[in-house]
Amino acid sequence: MSKRTSSRSAAAGKSKAAPELRLFSLPGIPEIQTGDDLVRIIADAVRRAFIRFENGDVLVIAQKIVSKAEGALVDLASVAPSPQALALAEQLKKDPRAVEVVLQQSRRIVRTDHVLITETHHGFVCANAGVDHSNVPGDDIVTLLPKNPDRSAKKLATAFRKRTGKRVAVIISDTFGRPWRLGLTNVAIGAAGVPVLLDLRGTPDRHGKLLNATILAVADELAAAAGLLMDKSKGSPVVLIRGYRYKPVSDPAARIIRPAAEDLFR
Repeated sequence: MSKRTSSRSAAAGKSKAAPELRLFSLPGIPEIQTGDDLVRIIADAVRRAFIRFENGDVLVIAQKIVSKAEGALVDLASVAPSPQALALAEQLKKDPRAVEVVLQQSRRIVRTDHVLITETHHGFVCANAGVDHSNVPGDDIVTLLPKNPDRSAKKLATAFRKRTGKRVAVIISDTFGRPWRLGLTNVAIGAAGVPVLLDLRGTPDRHGKLLNATILAVADELAAAAGLLMDKSKGSPVVLIRGYRYKPVSDPAARIIRPAAEDLFR
């Protein structure tokens, strides 16, 4: 009798187990070159990690390798800086060629004291329009953000579904600063297959009070969680997230960009 009771207790405990979220860093991602098949490379890394894709998995992929694969690279040796770039470069003590690339990638300049912050043609407000020379071979090569990160994410998600037979969502992440807090965090700049915002307005809290302003940026939260495993010095640009429950949707990360009318800094 005691054994049967113990067995039932164990089964009951198992059925009431707390939700679990698991993150896997994928080893062995090589230096990405223009034209590389990211789906094949990432699928091979998943296999080497002794993981099998499951429906509902979310892949968070660093923007840098997407940009490299798509050829979003600029050789500064080919750039002729404009008078505006020369003036800003002198003010900021930067390479005028890199500043010129930033200007070309921007629709407007937000700030130029101490740091160059612009709004990109995508609508992202960030330092240097996302132009970056870190983790790129050579001194004169810089990467740009993908031209259309949501389209890139959708293309990757479709290819993963075709290759694996599983429904795999994709988030393309990048590291952004924040106006009110120190430090950098990963955010979603592209997404496919997973909700990017979770609107809780009109739902009750645990005390029955209706929420009236709570919209969670879940794609950013997933990107930030994955960022804990994206060691920039060890080449860990892809993280697989398992256990996040969501309804598959076609929801672009562009939805997260705050509309101009609600922008607190315009």
